[in-house]
Amino acid sequence: MSPDGLPPLREVIDRHGLQAKKALGQNFLLDLNLTGKIARAAGDLTQTTVIEVGPGPGGLTRALLATGARHVIAIERDERCLPALADVSAHYPGRLEVVSGDALKTDFAELAQGKPIKIVANLPYNIGTELLVRWLTVAEWPPFYTSMTLMFQREVAQRIVATPASDAYGRLGVLAGWRTDARISFDVPPQAFTPPPKVTSSVVHLVPRAQPLDADVKRLGRVTEAAFGQRRKMLRQSLKSLGGEALLNAVGIDPTRRAETLSVEEFVRLTNAI
Repeated sequence: MSPDGLPPLREVIDRHGLQAKKALGQNFLLDLNLTGKIARAAGDLTQTTVIEVGPGPGGLTRALLATGARHVIAIERDERCLPALADVSAHYPGRLEVVSGDALKTDFAELAQGKPIKIVANLPYNIGTELLVRWLTVAEWPPFYTSMTLMFQREVAQRIVATPASDAYGRLGVLAGWRTDARISFDVPPQAFTPPPKVTSSVVHLVPRAQPLDADVKRLGRVTEAAFGQRRKMLRQSLKSLGGEALLNAVGIDPTRRAETLSVEEFVRLTNAI
């Protein structure tokens, strides 16, 4: 029996036949010390509703509840996992709500219903970046969440926290840097997962900025996409479709610079000039 009074996760996986599916981007985190560490990295959860995506057999879900999360909403696409999550729900009456469905088709703001929300998740690898971009570019700001504590492959985590002139700096770094304060909390080795991925993972903690620089979300997306889509080219070439050299001169940016040298503020200036 585990410290929380529920069966060990390996036993849960065996009992319910929950072998991880590559097609769903699943890598189950079985180390309860690490799931506890992720839950603690999200801060005080006692007055918060936590949204979790991809709970699988419930390792992180259990840690969130054991750490004192007032309410957890877990969104799981894999119906094989629902009986295991039902056992966790029974163990913590009234505190776990399991939503059977696809996170990419979920209205998270509606789930939040105006309550204080934190998003904490070991995101499925195949949808993690897409979900993060959606959460960073919501129309309403401040957003429906007060923080996000998310697990990614380390390479993706480095792109999220990257600063100008670094190799990892790109569209993700601009969007995260524009609207949030993002940092890597800690790394997680491959052997902590079943099956072990080929890469190290990292937990990233993002806190929304109260007043990010003013820019149109969709337009900023178009500018960063164009600029980094041809990152080795000068901006006058990569931004040709948006105004090219004339646009760059209008905001005082040297047209011979490359995308990875621009600060978040410069990208915002470009966006607002279109």
